[in-house]
Amino acid sequence: MSDAKPSVLFVCVHNAGRSQMAAAWLSHLAGDRVEVRSAGSAPAGSINPAAVEAMREVGIDMSARTPKILTVEAVRASDVCITMGCGDTCPVFPGKRYLDWTLEDPAGQGVDAVRRIRDEIETRVRGLVSELLPG
Repeated sequence: MSDAKPSVLFVCVHNAGRSQMAAAWLSHLAGDRVEVRSAGSAPAGSINPAAVEAMREVGIDMSARTPKILTVEAVRASDVCITMGCGDTCPVFPGKRYLDWTLEDPAGQGVDAVRRIRDEIETRVRGLVSELLPG
């Protein structure tokens, strides 16, 4: 990673649930110390309402977020690219760190199921924050 603040891109197919929750958690936990992006290979028309509700329960508002298309520029501009276990193929650039977090897809699931996914994402993001921002 560069000497500038680290940048992270979260990717899933629809950019409506997992990647949005991960980006929201990272923004919430790291504030402006990390540049956060999320995108999808086939973005949905809107954010998953169950994901919005599950995140609202922990004090994080995702209601204004919108799914975005994955671009080569987003990958190029990120130090760490994290896919959400959906088999997405990101463009590969030397010097980038690539991770795959296998997470259940919240699409079509109720808030009860999404809470478990939200909590697993929180645990992983907290670990990422401790790596990116030691001390």
